[in-house]
Amino acid sequence: MSYGTADFLRSVTLDDVRGAQKMLSGVARVTAMEGSRHLSQLVGAPVHLKCENLQRTGSFKLRGAYVRIAGLLPEERAAGVVAASAGNHAQGVALASSLLGVHSTVFMPKGAPLPKISATHDYGAEVRLHGQVVDETLAAAEEYAAETGAVFIHPFDHPDVIAGQGTVGLEILEQCPEVRTIVVGIGGGGLAAGIAVAVKAIRQDVRIVGVQAEGAAAYPPSLAAGRPVSVENPATMADGIKVGRPGLVPFGIVRDLVDEVRTVSEDQLSAALLLCLERAKLVVEPAGASPVAALLAAPDTFEGPVVAVLSGGNVDPVLMQRVLRHGMAAQGRYLAVRLRLTDRPGALATLLGVLSVVDANVLDVSHVRTDPRLGLTEAEVELHLETKGPAHCAEVGQALRDAGYAVIG
Repeated sequence: MSYGTADFLRSVTLDDVRGAQKMLSGVARVTAMEGSRHLSQLVGAPVHLKCENLQRTGSFKLRGAYVRIAGLLPEERAAGVVAASAGNHAQGVALASSLLGVHSTVFMPKGAPLPKISATHDYGAEVRLHGQVVDETLAAAEEYAAETGAVFIHPFDHPDVIAGQGTVGLEILEQCPEVRTIVVGIGGGGLAAGIAVAVKAIRQDVRIVGVQAEGAAAYPPSLAAGRPVSVENPATMADGIKVGRPGLVPFGIVRDLVDEVRTVSEDQLSAALLLCLERAKLVVEPAGASPVAALLAAPDTFEGPVVAVLSGGNVDPVLMQRVLRHGMAAQGRYLAVRLRLTDRPGALATLLGVLSVVDANVLDVSHVRTDPRLGLTEAEVELHLETKGPAHCAEVGQALRDAGYAVIG
């Protein structure tokens, strides 16, 4: 790392967060707090959405990156900074560096979404594509820092970064002083740690709940072990919280100040993203929707008023398309079925007639006649249907069975 041991072990205080807030004045937006009638009805108490997806660069990352880079010594600034990221941190470092007149080099995976690569470049960074996964990209950035003297800007494991992210907590207390529960996604832990430092110093009664994706949940085992431990091959669509090991600095804060860490499934993340888009009219990436996923999963376990932090909105359009379809399927609004029928003229029309009676909208039809698994007079049909919910899905399935079709998937 590019900081010394004493700096690394320095605790983060409320004064640090307040200092960061002054530093960020006129740089980071004080993002909106929007009420959600639908979530409030589910929870049985007011629910508000803290819209960091509307922050400059599309996520909270600008806050920590700016505070970290602004705190560099003149000779460190002259050497430039380097970072590794697949998206949000890259853009935060790029913009912060441009605003402060510091040269930035950002390493990104070769498979990073093109919109994120383009945005990072447009914010002023020199972008270098290296590796297929973030771990390889991170190693390349650290090697570059060692060779050139550039200061490595870690996405979450530094006190200055945590102080910057903690300004979200101060804004929450200002915008919703009656808050009782704050729900926030956790990857490495910088945002949750910063919010916890700020909020608990002022309001110890506020409950802070962290949320991780089930496939990348490093905090539960780490908290159980009392130290950061790694999760092998973390896997989730929520790349913003896809971190295999907690940061050492945020881990200590999360352990001491965050009340609970929950996990959510991919289906729950998809449903939450869809709800944000349809009900709140907000574009949110899967990581940013994780607090909403937790609310949907167990709405009666949160004391209100509740603030859910929507940490980012930088979602790749291709992923958005896949996630929306996945979310619709999870809500019973999209159904894929496979069945076999007799391969004769009019058979497909008859099948579509059955679906028409139950008002299922056919989006796509795949008709296979030549396959070793099929009998001489058989054909297999895969249908993608738009449906109206779980009850309608069950009705469609029953109608097909009543008509004599054997549904095989």
